[in-house]
Amino acid sequence: MEKIQNVRKGTTIKLEDELFVVSDFSHVKLGRGGAFVRLRIKNLRTGAVLERNLSPDDEVEIVRIEEKPSQYIYRESNFYYFMDQETYEQIALDSKLLNNVLKYLKENEVVRILLVNGEPIGVKLPNFCKLRVVSTEPPIKGARVASGLKPAKLETGVTVNVPLFINTGDIVKVDTRTDEYIERVG
Repeated sequence: MEKIQNVRKGTTIKLEDELFVVSDFSHVKLGRGGAFVRLRIKNLRTGAVLERNLSPDDEVEIVRIEEKPSQYIYRESNFYYFMDQETYEQIALDSKLLNNVLKYLKENEVVRILLVNGEPIGVKLPNFCKLRVVSTEPPIKGARVASGLKPAKLETGVTVNVPLFINTGDIVKVDTRTDEYIERVG
């Protein structure tokens, strides 16, 4: 157990039997009362973002998360199968653990399995991925720069806004953290 004062942004903690990653951390000192620590935390299993105010003397358990590079192989029912890149062992993950990851997951893609004490708790995608546009409105003649945006459905089923000059069949680079178009790569 560690004092809450030792927690920093990006630290993974166990609170109320759930795992959270700290996305914001600040000490607050009021004029007349005592000080407290305000945490903005994201639940690793559900993705829910919460705010908690704790006393500076409160203690939390800091959890070490191990990342293991693995390749997505296939899906069977509600389970997604990954192969460890070092041991070639297969790991099956329930779709409940993959919340926002599924919209960018393609076969043979290398991702990182997140483990706590050897138990998989989720998947971390690369920050950027390249996907083919499967459907979008035809390009507007003369649209050579990003002067406007239109929706485009990508090969994994996710829809992102792309510039007007993007065609069906183009390959685009997308930021998986923000769902934003970055550039056309092919």
